Amino acid sequence: MARIVVVGSINMDLVTTVGRRPEPGETISGESFALVPGGKGSNQAIAARRGGGEVEFVGAVGDDVFAGELAGVLGAAGVGVSRLRRVEGASGVAAIVVDGGGENSIIVVGGANSRMTELSSADLEVIAGADVLLCQLEIPVPTVLAAAEHARANGVTVVLNPSPVQELSERLWAAVDIAVVNEGEAAEFGAALDVVPHVITTLGAAGAVYRGLDGRKIPQAGIEVEVIDTTGAGDTFAGVLAAHWHEGPEAAMRWACAAGALATTKLGASVAIPELAEIERVLSPA
Repeated sequence: MARIVVVGSINMDLVTTVGRRPEPGETISGESFALVPGGKGSNQAIAARRGGGEVEFVGAVGDDVFAGELAGVLGAAGVGVSRLRRVEGASGVAAIVVDGGGENSIIVVGGANSRMTELSSADLEVIAGADVLLCQLEIPVPTVLAAAEHARANGVTVVLNPSPVQELSERLWAAVDIAVVNEGEAAEFGAALDVVPHVITTLGAAGAVYRGLDGRKIPQAGIEVEVIDTTGAGDTFAGVLAAHWHEGPEAAMRWACAAGALATTKLGASVAIPELAEIERVLSPA
């Protein structure tokens, strides 16, 4: 079982479903509304745990009504929360609109995640003891850099899902072993990804493709499912990939593609993340 530390965000997702997304200046009626714990960091931590990893989460919630539920969801999933801090003010939130085709639009307000501006000695100790560090970009980038460089110095494999897209320093790219990007992110970062030894590009329903430093590419086909909501599918992919990276890129992509597809079959990111047994059934049907 891989030991994974996730340094990242945790939000409460405010999910509205609509037949179609509104045009600018237009008001339409929604079909349903739900509060679903999410955030890229939390989603990836839960996915890594359900995918078979031993996971510790380093992040922050506020002192608002959402804080207890957000922490409780991680704990209930079996993710370690000893390094989840509480800070003054609001927790992170994300306003998500999901249309009839399962596509989404998301507005994220960082809240407590924005105040993750430093790592404590205890945080760094947890990172140094991991097999894999998994990060995203919904917390301040200097904190991601500090985590990645500390992991690299201690022989920990660094996985970065560089989302949402923003300009990143050469120092951060140099500390990354594995980058997990979608097609849009791959195009945005372009040549910056060339220094990363392992790059996995997700292709939605078509699956994913791996690129090694030697230039070789390995495609992995997707799994056909009935799509309800794509929110969190990429996070599920990243978390499960991290949990199975020790098996090699081909095996890790098979696990991750199956899990990512299953995550689109339910509404809401964290509740849609599949359990290990569900993924195994897809990969080894009776």
